[in-house]
Amino acid sequence: MAIGVQTDMATPALARFGSHELKEQFLQPSISGDMVACLGVSETGAGSDVASIQTTAKSDGDDLIINGGKMWTTNGMQADWMCCLAITEDGPSHSNKSLICVPMDTPGVVRSKKIEKIGMNCSDTAQIFFEDVRVPKSFVIGEMGKGFTYQMLQFQEERLFGAAGTVKPLEIAIGATIEYTRERKIFGKSILDNQVVHFRLAELQTEIEALRSLLYRATGLYIKGHDVTNLASMCKLKAGRLGREVCDACLQYWGGMGYTKETIISRYFRDFRLLSIGGGADEVMLSIISKYMGTLPRIHPKK
Repeated sequence: MAIGVQTDMATPALARFGSHELKEQFLQPSISGDMVACLGVSETGAGSDVASIQTTAKSDGDDLIINGGKMWTTNGMQADWMCCLAITEDGPSHSNKSLICVPMDTPGVVRSKKIEKIGMNCSDTAQIFFEDVRVPKSFVIGEMGKGFTYQMLQFQEERLFGAAGTVKPLEIAIGATIEYTRERKIFGKSILDNQVVHFRLAELQTEIEALRSLLYRATGLYIKGHDVTNLASMCKLKAGRLGREVCDACLQYWGGMGYTKETIISRYFRDFRLLSIGGGADEVMLSIISKYMGTLPRIHPKK
């Protein structure tokens, strides 16, 4: 998770739209591992609904003054800089925001607390506040007012990463379950010898292979420059649900040992639950897919 934020969530827009100076100051040291990045999008009142963020960055000469806060910020407690989405001008919610590189040692940046989670404990998650944080306008990534669009493009990479980071661990989960159930005996034979077990594991392995193929297709098109919002959303949806399905099924076959912290399957059970929430909940993915299918009901403005 922590590495994924660095490579596929906080830096894609900078790599694609940032100035040469910004890339030298923030991207190059992030790639080399000399700086840690975090992404500041979600807020206490705006998670999956990115257009509803309230953090502002008001113009003051050659600077921007940022006020507000961010929530669920992975790497936030250790980050050197944040790719921060903030309102920079008046206008419609989809064209009034900008992405800004914010050094986390800037006066006014408050790392409020480290949030304790039930899983993904290998990465920290923070709540951040901005109190009159002053940064130069040159720290804006790309064009002012294009932040929402840039963030939607970043989400494509984030969601593809979510799927890519799922395939191998789920194969490991199935492999470990095969080993355990082969050795564990019940009623005179191994658990694995029960048809309900080896057939179920075969079904789950097939689902993983289907996810891999979907991921490869989406990634191939993305590399060629295509908009893969629809396919990336499908990847994210499938990965989140399959992660829960595989880990739950495998944990069941581990029995009591699966419910302890001594096994990898219990860690996967906790960690993979986040994938259906973070980076856009399953319901958001379904809305995006429905929109591309032309089945999402339109909201008519009140007369």
